[in-house]
Amino acid sequence: MAEQSNSRKDYIVVTGAAGFIGSCLVGYLNQQGYRDLIIVDEFGEADKVPNLEGKEFSYRVERDVFFDWLREHQPSISIQFCFHIGARTDTTEFDYSIHERLNVEYSKMIWRYCTDHTIPLVYASSAATYGAGEKGYDDRHDLVSELKPLNAYGVSKNEFDKWALQQEAHPPFWAGLKFFNVYGPNEYHKARMASVIFHSFKRRGL
Repeated sequence: MAEQSNSRKDYIVVTGAAGFIGSCLVGYLNQQGYRDLIIVDEFGEADKVPNLEGKEFSYRVERDVFFDWLREHQPSISIQFCFHIGARTDTTEFDYSIHERLNVEYSKMIWRYCTDHTIPLVYASSAATYGAGEKGYDDRHDLVSELKPLNAYGVSKNEFDKWALQQEAHPPFWAGLKFFNVYGPNEYHKARMASVIFHSFKRRGL
């Protein structure tokens, strides 16, 4: 579905676009009339393919080559907004280096690109940053450094939140969304990491 044009166009980037939340976001943007989308993910996973059925977009770019792709296409595209939803979300993955590479370092690259090119950014943080909730669930900025996540995934998300708050250079608008137990269509591929509601739904044979 690649769209080729010599004229400069405005696009919206959605990372993690083949996943649960990302694919629903792509569908919502389509419903709102936005079809000039650049979707980014690892598209080789067969169980994610149905998530993009019926979705409209201009470019589909593999995550690991995204920034090279941007450099190659920069003369002809202009990004008006970035939704950075992509992440390693497996809370049972204990190898922090994986979370650090995908959830911290890659997110820093997205942040810097949006800052350098004056692109508004919304990124996915997580309720996992709150740990056991001993500090409550307030979204105050001064609380972030005191949070104690319970797993490597939560640590990685909180590390990026802390880093973002320390930056003097930032996108013209930015926000991190702390998703709690999100559920709904397109989460079937998440297996054991799907929501409690999804697993209850399956057990009841609904």
